[in-house]
Amino acid sequence: MNKYRIGVDLGGTKIEIIALNQQGEEIARQRVSTPKDDYQKILLTVADLVEEVEDGLNDVASIGICTPGAISPATGLLKNSNTVCMNGKPVNKDLVSLLGREIRIANDANCFALSEAVDGAAAGSKVVFGVIVGTGTGGGVVINQNVLTGRHAIGGEWGHNPLPWPSKAELAGPECYCGKKGCIETYLSGPGISRDHLLHGGDKMNAEQIVELSALGFERAEATLLRYEDRMARSLASVINILDPDVIVLGGGMSNVTRLYQNVPKLLAEYVFSDVVDTPIVAPRYGDSSGVRGAAWLW
Repeated sequence: MNKYRIGVDLGGTKIEIIALNQQGEEIARQRVSTPKDDYQKILLTVADLVEEVEDGLNDVASIGICTPGAISPATGLLKNSNTVCMNGKPVNKDLVSLLGREIRIANDANCFALSEAVDGAAAGSKVVFGVIVGTGTGGGVVINQNVLTGRHAIGGEWGHNPLPWPSKAELAGPECYCGKKGCIETYLSGPGISRDHLLHGGDKMNAEQIVELSALGFERAEATLLRYEDRMARSLASVINILDPDVIVLGGGMSNVTRLYQNVPKLLAEYVFSDVVDTPIVAPRYGDSSGVRGAAWLW
């Protein structure tokens, strides 16, 4: 077993690296800008960061990579990444060749969920569902501190299921970039709540502004948040009906909306197929750092 674990968060705008010791304490951290639209430079940047951190540790570490996207079990190539120059590329194979050792790769939602399950807000829980509600909507499942990747590497991708129990007004739903209509992502993402507010007569504004106006007593903003909370409850209820997790951890920009942690759990009982519903919905311990920490914990 390696003395240290390195995690790399391979984002569209930045690449972040950390090193953890066996107790999960952070030993090193560094962040650089992601080379734009240049696959080879991105790989070389990762390799250079790993070399620099290991020189500081004076040791060889295990390496985990967090990326928006997943390695296709069918082809071995990266898919669904918003760093589009990496899609269709053998990222795992090429990094193994550069680094000279085995690595582990998981998408950002899985890494978020793993980080919070190991030593974060859901530490000690057997089954954890980690939610990303930000620019998009994703999720990850962790069971006994192991990521449930799934047969097609899409385990936890709840954002591209249809919104459960839609009202007549919600049919057929907004168009999603995936090609379908009415996906959960089109309602629960940051752009989704902005679209909904505009659709119901509000001004064009972002989610943070809508929350601020609601707190000031603006009825239209409050109505938008009430619709959002009910949609989140329906969406999470469908996950609870299948997975029945011990804890749900929210991540992404919408996880900063504190009222969600009080209001959404109260709505679950209307939709979950159980006599008692007490699934805790909690804020993340590590926030934006959960992805890179989860990458380290892939080992």
